Amino acid sequence: MKLTRQAEQLYRVQDYGRQPAIEGVGIHDLERHADDAGSLTELARLEGGRVPALGDFVVAQVTYSTLEPGSIKAFHVHRRQTDVWFVPPADRVLLVLVDVREDSPTAGTRQRLVLGDGRSRLVRIPPGVAHGCRNLGPAPATIVYFTDVAFSPDPAKTDEGRLPWDFAGAEVWERPRE
Repeated sequence: MKLTRQAEQLYRVQDYGRQPAIEGVGIHDLERHADDAGSLTELARLEGGRVPALGDFVVAQVTYSTLEPGSIKAFHVHRRQTDVWFVPPADRVLLVLVDVREDSPTAGTRQRLVLGDGRSRLVRIPPGVAHGCRNLGPAPATIVYFTDVAFSPDPAKTDEGRLPWDFAGAEVWERPRE
């Protein structure tokens, strides 16, 4: 079918392919067992403090966090700490990752992932990968995360660095417009 000249110039096909991956970021699908009474998801089976699916990651702390509807909490970056995030399937959170490691083969790469939204998976975020999130749902969202470095509020000891919320561009937080 022939389109008008203006429509032809603006016409595009949406890309449903995979996004560029960031070196060291791991996504691990989890099994969710459901029946008519509810569901069960095993987040991690530890063997000597290690989660075999996450390689050399050793759990030092488990944290539970909430995020109000529409809220953006970004960007965090750690120099030593690895995070492993889980968002329950009933919630819907946009996770934005940006590789800010100078010597990384994927330096500068941005990655957007929707967590929860009916799926159960873990996302491993290595040191030097800035990360932030936005609650896309209508109610407070839950984030459970494992770290290999315990949190300290002491500025001399903390590994909780910050970058501006719009470090990767304000548009990274918006829903694509068709």
